[in-house]
Amino acid sequence: MSINVLFNLLAALVLLGVLYAQQRRHASFSVRVFTGMGLGVVLGAALQAIYGAGSAELQTTGEYLDIVGSGYVKLLQMIIMPLIMVSIISAILKLKGMDSLSKISALTIGTLMVTTLIAAGIGILMAKLFHLTAVGLTASAADIARGVYLQGKVEAAQAISLPSMLLSFIPANPFLDLTGARKTSTIAVVIFAVFIGIAATGIHDKKPEIFASFDNFIKVAHAIVMRIVTLVLRLTPYGVFALMAQVVSTSSYTDILHLIDFVLASYSALLLMFGVHLLIVSGAGLNPVRFVKKVLPVLTFAFTSRSSAGAIPMSVQTQTLRLGTSEGIANFAASFGATIGQNGCAGIYPAMLAVMIAPTVGIDPFTAHFILPLLAIITVGSVGVAGVGGGATFAALIVLSSMNLPVALAGLLISIEPLIDMGRTALNVSGSITAGTVTSRVLGETDIAVFNGDADLPVDSDGERKSA
Repeated sequence: MSINVLFNLLAALVLLGVLYAQQRRHASFSVRVFTGMGLGVVLGAALQAIYGAGSAELQTTGEYLDIVGSGYVKLLQMIIMPLIMVSIISAILKLKGMDSLSKISALTIGTLMVTTLIAAGIGILMAKLFHLTAVGLTASAADIARGVYLQGKVEAAQAISLPSMLLSFIPANPFLDLTGARKTSTIAVVIFAVFIGIAATGIHDKKPEIFASFDNFIKVAHAIVMRIVTLVLRLTPYGVFALMAQVVSTSSYTDILHLIDFVLASYSALLLMFGVHLLIVSGAGLNPVRFVKKVLPVLTFAFTSRSSAGAIPMSVQTQTLRLGTSEGIANFAASFGATIGQNGCAGIYPAMLAVMIAPTVGIDPFTAHFILPLLAIITVGSVGVAGVGGGATFAALIVLSSMNLPVALAGLLISIEPLIDMGRTALNVSGSITAGTVTSRVLGETDIAVFNGDADLPVDSDGERKSA
């Protein structure tokens, strides 16, 4: 290890020490998260200014920062399946019957699908306003498509269909899905947990003693899992710091400037769609400004981590402890939202890309003949998009294949993919939280006192919940 790398790591440790000092002083969770993000930007920018993107020192430093950043994300991934399993079962045991479960599912999924349709429309609008086109960039895109990035993905996207997507949700081997082995494992675990919950409620009257024992077991398991969630979330400011430092230090500013129109169009669409979320929340009778303040920490994590699935634990806690959403609805929304109806990855991005690519084959993308099928395909195709990095590319390949557009051109924007994916992921998580908030409000499950309160996430220096 060189002296330069040692100096870089020492600087990182000093900044991590600043975050730890904030924690010891009981600074609010939101303040610590945004401080971590800001310090990460400063360190990343300094490293790139000193060494330049792609340097050996920067690469080695990034590997050590990855221990903190990716390590934190892996810890979140560790608790996703146990959290979903015990929370969904616990929620069903508290429900009055299948009627409540069906209403929650229908409202949550319906909101996700409708917002994805709106997001696709916004993506088309922004592509037109910014005059986005892939004409003239075909050769470079073809070169990229021959690379490793898209290898195998085109064939997989062309082979996929709605029936196969729906079949992939069924947990043929629930123990395999508990390992997160498949792209649709999250939904499969939800379905398996629903079956367990329904089966348990079915023996409530026939075998009350066994039901009581099982109910107590789930309560104990739920308490332990939530304690683990709290312990892991304490590390959020440190994880955000490391993730942001890596993104900033490895970004290619030349590529960003070259494709600045697409970057601006993408973030304009993302911000506009976030405004739609706020309108929906406001329409449900809730204060949108208060909503923004309470969801910013989880959106910040989603922005830096680029993982919708990794944000599930923090999303659930944000919904239940800050927005007053019932726990069952929060888990349904966070789980489904990581796979179905992702507004950013499955809505805006495929729509913008399709509109950009259509002129390369002589198609006018701003006609009803093109737009209506595109919106329909995007909405249906948004089912089953994985909540991990690369999901947007897969969603785009599905849409382009269905529209008979050149799928190779999906590699056109690889150089700025991380920058765009940050905003897309934050919007995905915002969409799932919005779905949970609206569903809870419509069903009369929202605790307004909690929503209107100023409580932070329950993560103080000891990892315990603070008294309100």
